[in-house]
Parts: sequence; structure tokens; C-alpha cells
Amino acid sequence: LGQLARVTEEGARFQSHIDGSRHLISPERAMEIQVALGSDIIMALDECTPYPSTYDSARLSMELTCRWAERCVAAAEDRPGGLFGIVQGSIYPELRSRCADVLRELPFDGYAIGGLAMGEPQETMYDLVGHTASQLPAHQPRYLMGVGRPRDLLQSVRLGVDMFDCVMPTRNARNGFLFTSEGRVVIKNARYRDDDRPLDPACECYTCQHHSRAYLRHLFMAGEILGLHLNTVHNVTYYVQLMAQIRQAIRSGTLAEFTVPDV
Repeated sequence: LGQLARVTEEGARFQSHIDGSRHLISPERAMEIQVALGSDIIMALDECTPYPSTYDSARLSMELTCRWAERCVAAAEDRPGGLFGIVQGSIYPELRSRCADVLRELPFDGYAIGGLAMGEPQETMYDLVGHTASQLPAHQPRYLMGVGRPRDLLQSVRLGVDMFDCVMPTRNARNGFLFTSEGRVVIKNARYRDDDRPLDPACECYTCQHHSRAYLRHLFMAGEILGLHLNTVHNVTYYVQLMAQIRQAIRSGTLAEFTVPDV
């Protein structure tokens, strides 16, 4: 919706792509909306710097995010849940550090790392995740926004991240791309037409316990909404189980050896 929005010091002013109505989301309005929703975690309003960005444009965007963070803290004093600040700064470690320095001085309950997984090389993302996480308090939640693939989750945990969100499990499920303990399954492929095996023999979700790969392929190819539902149940379960396994690896001291399929 970038072409419909204009970001100023006041906030983000945009035109609805649905009915053409005009709206302003200021830091104060963002806090008001999230408090009204009863959010358990309230996110400060930030500007997600696009990739690629020059150093100067990333700096200006990061500084705006910092000023908005101060306004969010002031507007959310009576919040029912936790308030998280968001570190921006594009691919520039110095800007990430400067943003983290400002946010650490504000009374946030946790911190998010934003503006990554935007098209930058994977190793660049990992370097920035590790750098930024190291700048944030280890005794408070550190949340990586918009990530991601199973191997990205595992590597980011190793770098100090505690929390994630991503559309990948559900979006990929709707597209027939399924995560399993044996690797990816693209359920529309003809190879699964007569495959009576469960989607993932190591999974205890409803989909794997009751339906075959052949049936899931039939539903997907027929355009049946049930297929998208069953795929989603499985992918979400896979991610929940993956994070449980990572927590167990942390407790047992085996995180360095823990691996996931490269999907």
C-alpha cells in the first residue's frame, strides 16, 4: 500500500484501497487502537525502511522511528499489555546501534528487530540480527519481525532472538507448500496423486493423523477450501513443534547440534 501512503512527522496518512477513505495513523492513534483491541503486546509505530535504502534515507527513517517511539510511550502509560519498541536502521549496523541506544532508554517491556527479511542477502540478515540482538537487554524479550523459514528461526534463536511472527506457515499452506520433518512437500505435484502415506509421519496434527497425501492433493487440485484448512493446520503445528524442539535443545544444551530440514 506504499503508493497510497504518505509518511510525515505527524504519522502515516493513507487512502484505503477498499473504499478510498482517508486515514491518519499517528503514534498516539496506534496506541489507542491497540489498547482498544486489548492487545497483549502493543507495538510502537515505526517506519519500516524499504530495502535497498541509502545510508542517509535509512538514518532519517530510523530517527523518525525513535521520535515516534517516545510519543508511543507517552500515549500508552495506562496500557493493559506490554509495549515493545522496534529497532530500525536498514542494513547499517551503526544505525541499528543508535536506534537501540535510544530505545533502551525508554520504558519498553520488550524490543523488536524490524526491517529485515526485506530482500537483503541471508548472511547480511543474520549478521544484523546478531548485531542488533546484542544491543538489546538479554533479560527482556527480543522479537524478530516477519521471519521466517525454519532455518531462519533456528539461526536467529542462536543469535539471541526469543520471539517471531510470520505469514509463511499459513500463506504457504494456502499455496500447497507444506513443511515436514523430512523436507518440503509441494502437494500439487503429480507424485502425490496415489500416495497413501500421511503428510508427515512424525507429526501428530489432525491432518497427518486422518488424511493421506493423495487426499490432500485431491482437495488442493479440486480447489476445495477444506484442503487449505488442513494444510494450514499442519503447517502451524509444524512450527509450534519446531519451536518446542528448539526450547528443549536449549534446556539440554544441544542447540548448536540441532538441525532442521533445508526448506
